[in-house]
Amino acid sequence: MASISNRLFLRNIFRQKPVIYRSFCEKGKIEGIQEANINDVHYTENEYGSVVEAEEKKTSLLIKDFRPRIDPSETSVILFPGQGTQFVGMGSKLLEYPNVEQMFTHAKHVLGYDLLDICLNGPVETLNQTKYSQTAIFVCSLAAVEKLRTSESEFVKNCIATAGFSVGEFAALVFGGVLSFEDALRLVKIRAEGMQYVSDMIPSGMMTIIFGADAKISLACRAAQEWCIRQGVDAEHAVCTVCNYLFPHCKVIGGHEEALKFLELNAKEFGIRRCTRLKVSGAFHTKLMEPAQEVFRKALSSVKISRSLIPIYSNVDGHPYRNEKQVIKKLGKQMCSPVRWEQILHAIYQRKQDTAFPKTFECGPGKSLLSILKNVNLKAQHEAKTVSV
Repeated sequence: MASISNRLFLRNIFRQKPVIYRSFCEKGKIEGIQEANINDVHYTENEYGSVVEAEEKKTSLLIKDFRPRIDPSETSVILFPGQGTQFVGMGSKLLEYPNVEQMFTHAKHVLGYDLLDICLNGPVETLNQTKYSQTAIFVCSLAAVEKLRTSESEFVKNCIATAGFSVGEFAALVFGGVLSFEDALRLVKIRAEGMQYVSDMIPSGMMTIIFGADAKISLACRAAQEWCIRQGVDAEHAVCTVCNYLFPHCKVIGGHEEALKFLELNAKEFGIRRCTRLKVSGAFHTKLMEPAQEVFRKALSSVKISRSLIPIYSNVDGHPYRNEKQVIKKLGKQMCSPVRWEQILHAIYQRKQDTAFPKTFECGPGKSLLSILKNVNLKAQHEAKTVSV
């Protein structure tokens, strides 16, 4: 049985060095603890910081992994990209790493088709279909983590935050321990097929816009909606709205095809300097995705949600998930809500002056997230690199 002095010693350690982990050292590692049980003493987490003792009725406790404070420069942030980054041949640089072939084999059983073959050989018209590109990006992104684990394992171990853009958020939730690989893959499949179905029914898309300080984006979107209605588009489908917040003076607009055409033709009138169409088949993260979102929510309610091991930032509001209920609530709204990526980056990299930045790794196809980071926080971008697939 642990002595009272040992218990007080441990209690003081926990108060002096709050950590985000639910358990602290290996069983029996601290002298005086002869028997340990996870049910003896419980701890709750408050904002990933202070550890508050919730029950102290028994004398033994289980302590797994107590870490000292780590130099910020030795920590990491891992980011996962979204749709539009896919390319034929992705995954070819990953097959030599542990677990990657097994991941693709498992994906084949879950999905019912050979995802690896589509990744490696295409054709591009197939890979670019939403129902294939989302699952491909998801698996390749997590496979890239295995590559990083082999080359720089300390940065996987010392990760302090993670986030993913759109479908990339599912990879972040797996990496952070909230979803299993299999459950997340099934959810991505349902999500992608639903979004593909809606996109096939309603001509729509997404477009990156670059604009000046005097731009009138809200006015432009309203004008585009009115134009759609005048062209005979149903009011419920006459959508034009900001669906991704990327960095200052850069957003993504999603909406009906007629609305996007209107913006392209009248961009200068509203202070929009450049319009670039994205390689996606629909207006994701707008209300046009509501039919797909309803199906997804039902699937989400049936999977096991676990407590996150590290802060995982939500696309919906830019804040980390606090508990399992928030995962169900926010992830259930993600498909029809704008991706607040700029806000996520501000939240992750906010720190006191002269505090070192963590290393940032973009795990997955492309370099889009690091390009965005450069425009949001240049100092953080200097400590960033991609893990190619």
